[in-house]
This record gives sequence, structure tokens and C-alpha cells, in this order.
Amino acid sequence: MKFMKLGSKPDLFQSEGSNVRFVSADLATDLVVVVDEVKFHLHKFPLISKSYRLQRLVLDSSNEGMDEVNMHDFPGGQRAFEICAKFCYGMTVTLSAYNVVAVRCAAEYLEMIETIEKGNLIYKIEVFLNSSVFRSWKDSIIALQSTGSLLPWSEELKIPERCIDAIASKTSMDPSGVHWSYAYNRRMLVSDQISEFHQKNAVPMDWWVEDICELDINLYRRVILAIKSKGRMSSDVILKALEIYTMRWLQDSYDSLAADDYMKKNKSLVQTIVWLLPSDSHSECSCRFLLKLLKVVIMVDAGNLLKEELINKVSAQLDKASAKDLLITSSSSDGTAYNVDLVQSLVKRFLILERSACDGVYIGSEISARDQILSPVSLFNLGKLIDGYLVEIGRDPNLPMSSFIDLAHLLPDEARPTHDGLYTAIDVFLKEHADLTKAEKKKICSLLDVRKLTPEASIAAAQNERLPLRVVVRIVFFEQLRMAATGTLTIPKESILNGSPRLTGGIEECGEELASDRRKPLEKQSTSLKSEEHQRPRREAKNGSAKDTKSRGGGLLLLSSRSRRMLDKFWAGKLPLGDNNRSSETSGSSRSPPTSANPAEATTTSGSSSRHRRHSVS
Repeated sequence: MKFMKLGSKPDLFQSEGSNVRFVSADLATDLVVVVDEVKFHLHKFPLISKSYRLQRLVLDSSNEGMDEVNMHDFPGGQRAFEICAKFCYGMTVTLSAYNVVAVRCAAEYLEMIETIEKGNLIYKIEVFLNSSVFRSWKDSIIALQSTGSLLPWSEELKIPERCIDAIASKTSMDPSGVHWSYAYNRRMLVSDQISEFHQKNAVPMDWWVEDICELDINLYRRVILAIKSKGRMSSDVILKALEIYTMRWLQDSYDSLAADDYMKKNKSLVQTIVWLLPSDSHSECSCRFLLKLLKVVIMVDAGNLLKEELINKVSAQLDKASAKDLLITSSSSDGTAYNVDLVQSLVKRFLILERSACDGVYIGSEISARDQILSPVSLFNLGKLIDGYLVEIGRDPNLPMSSFIDLAHLLPDEARPTHDGLYTAIDVFLKEHADLTKAEKKKICSLLDVRKLTPEASIAAAQNERLPLRVVVRIVFFEQLRMAATGTLTIPKESILNGSPRLTGGIEECGEELASDRRKPLEKQSTSLKSEEHQRPRREAKNGSAKDTKSRGGGLLLLSSRSRRMLDKFWAGKLPLGDNNRSSETSGSSRSPPTSANPAEATTTSGSSSRHRRHSVS
């Protein structure tokens, strides 16, 4: 930081209480100047020799027979006036970026100009500003911060404008020569792993964004606009700066954002940030940042136009969000914790963009064609996002089941290649809503396609006491089909087909309901197999090839009897589980007619079995 010392005499100002300041000198004081209820007992001659305004005020007070001058609304207050008074006495004063703007405004108010005395205070301060303050990155920011409390004087002197121009010029310089960023240098000192070469040469383009975060939003807006006007800063860096500033000043808690003391400030801040967002189609805000802005816009009621603009921006890249970012507090009176309707709107708009991209139609002038070209990966990410969001909102005991179901239904099938995430969400919802009726549980579980569950999820679901028994049986059924299709002969110990007491005692209860849409085709197939078995011996005898007939008949009888016994036992609720299932198949195959090298033995066995079955059918 740069400093400037003026004067050479010792400081003779002293205090008497909290509201009286006087000059300790042999000559008695003859003038009282009142600034902010503080009385300064001074001498007329040093003051009027350098202040044209004090000349007029002292003259007016003398004509009225008074030795007291009142200065209302003095810029910089009593501290700035004291510095100006010490300068008039020739006492030593020190100027820095923290007080130079206040003293400059005070000198302007006192009219300490060159026509009264050469080398007056205004001239000296201007030299210090131009030669030191505006050339220093840190001092320019500090001086700019101080201008906010000195309006309108600072604006009339164009000090904020000059500070902003100095800041914007430095941000546009080659970063390889930057060494004055106090925020960036502080990070460099903290990290011991950064090499000396990196410290000197690898300065990023966004080195300046944290340094200006302490500015008031109005000053910050002017700085960003000045940086944009230079045309040398990329939109991505501008976005980074806006995001860091927003994270610095906008709190995450609802109470902090919506508090009366901060409501107006937060509303102005979010409106300004959204207005400053680059319109460049090649730049892309992070979805988390946009959702934070949207959350604040809703909380502080910043207007529907701002809300719609952010919804359009968020929906264009919704697949890049996280479930936590979508947890926007609800302001409705129904007691729900989160704004599920808003998320439904975002999903609908995302899918509209996806369909329009597939059809080659681009909607929305602010959304580029690049943003609308969505891949299957985008849909997959959207499915993961919404299933994760359903898990989060499912913990809300006041969430209506209709809201849960409507949001889950919005996703197309290709967004959910597996239903593991949806199963987790349903399980969480059932756990938090234990008072659901059987019909309601059946309705919410109808969202689940058990064929899309992974084996691990199937194991967990089959042992889940909260799921309706009908769903569990369907899981078991499709797991059996999956094992049969993959040719699995050995059932793992962790399989859902082992050790489920609930299934052992409950298949009979819901087996008929589960099989209603599949039983007729299976019965037809079973009848066809029985008829085939009755007619086969006659055809075989008629064809006259005894050996081939016995061999083919025995193999077919083996297949038909095994299939029939397994299906009949399953639908009757008597299919053993676990290892017993395998033993049942083994015992069934052992009772089937074996293929023997002895034709007579084979014929006897086959005929006996056929007669027995014909008798049972009749």
C-alpha cells in the first residue's frame, strides 16, 4: 500500500471529552467549527489562508457577532475535517487508500484550491491519486470501496469511475506479469507444493475474481461492465467471477435469505447477477450456480420474468445438476418441504428440448442449437438425477403420493435402463409413509419394472418387508426366468430363491393374482404337451420304428414331465425354494423314463408311464 505524508510540524490536536478537540498552543483559539456535533477550537488565520469556503463562513459569522461555524453534512465527517485542519496548520498528516477519498471530498467541500495558495491540499491529493493509488491494484479497490459512503461528492469528482477504469485495465493485462493480486498471492503462500516457476509464470486468467468480491453490488456491477467493455476477458472468466461473488454474499439458509433486513439487498443482488450473465452462446453457467440463483429469486420474490429466464437456462442443462441442488424449499401452505412442481416443470422443458433436437426443430432464441443436441447419456444422467431427487423428497412425510408418482412418470423408458434407483426411492417413500393402504402401496409399486432390477437389487427387494407380497413374487418369478435363460444350474446362497420365509408361506396367497395374465398360455401349453404324449405312441407304432420311437418318446416325456411338474408346483404355491428347487428337478428327471440300451426295458418303462398318465387324465 502506498502512503503520502504532508506537513512537518508535530501534531498539537488534543481532546477534551468525546466532543471537544482543540489545538494546544500559546495563542488562544478564536474560532469554533462544529462538525458532526464535535467542536473544534481553532485559529482563524491558518484555516482561512487555505480554505475559500471557511473565508466566507468566518466572514458571515463575524458580521453576526458569532465565533462559531456549523458545517452540516460534511463529507468524511469529523475525521476528514481534522486532517484538513492539520494540513492548514502544517502538521504532519498521512494519506493512504483508506482515507484519501474522504480527505479529497472534504478538501473539495472546503474549496482548498490553487487560487488561494499554490500547492494546496486538492492539488497534492490529485498527485497522490494519479501517481500511486490508481496505479496500485489493491489501493484502487480499497479506494473504490470507500467511495460508497461519500456520495454524492465522490461521484461528482469521478473518483469511482477513475478507480473502476484502473481496475478494469489491470484485469485485462497479461497474467504472466501479475504479482499484485493479494487474494491470489495469499493462496500461493498457503500452498507449499507450488513450485517457484508456477508462482512466477502460471497465473490463471481469473486471478482477480476474488479480490473484487468485497465490493458493494452496485460498484461490482460497474466493475464487471467496465471489464466487459474492454473486450479482452472471456465469458467463462466473467461467469467464474459472478459465481464466486454470488457464493460469497448469498447465504444458503432460507431464514438468512428471506430475512427482512436482507430481503431488499438480496433481491437487488440476484437481479444484478442475472442481468450480468453473459449472453454469449459459447459460455455455459454451471447448473449448480443457476439453481442457486433460481432458489434465491423464488425466496425473495424477484419477479416472474427473472424466474422464467432462469428456468429456461437450468432446463437446458438439467442433466448436469445434482439431487441436492434441486432441493428448493417450498413456499406453499400444504406443508411439503420441497418445491416438486418446479422440478416437474424443469424436467418437462428438458424433455421438450430433447424432442425438438431429435426433430431438428430449435426453440427459444436464447438457447443455442449446441445446447439442444442431447445424447442418450444426457437422458441416462437425467434418470439418475430424478431417481436421486425422489430419494431425497421421499423422506418428507408430508409429500403427497401423487407428486411422487407424477414426477417418476415423467421420465421416458430410455432414461432408466435399470430400476435400482427407482426401487430405492420407493423403499424410502414406503418407510416414511408407513400408514399407506394396501391399494396405495400397490399403486406406487406399479412404477417398478422388476425385470429391470439388477440381481443385487432383486435380492434386497425380495427380503423387503415393506413391499407388497405380489411384487416380491413377481421378482422371484423373473429371477427364475433370468436364471433359466442364462443356464444357471447352481443357485447362489445369496440368491432370492434361498431362505425367504415370507415367500415360502405366501406364494399361495398371491400366486393366482400374479398368474392371471400368464396362466392361460401356460395351461394351453400344458394341455398341448399332454395331448402330444397320448398321441405319440400311436404315431410311433404306426411308423414302425420302435427303437427311434422309444428314444424320441422318452426324451420328450422327460422334457414334458419336468416342465409340467415345475409349472404346476409353482402356480400351486408348492415350488420348493433354494436348493430344494434343484433337488426337485433332479428327482423329477430320475423318475422319467431313462434311455436304455435294452429296447425291451425301454419299451416297458415307456408304455407303463404312458398308461399311467392316460389313466390319470381320464
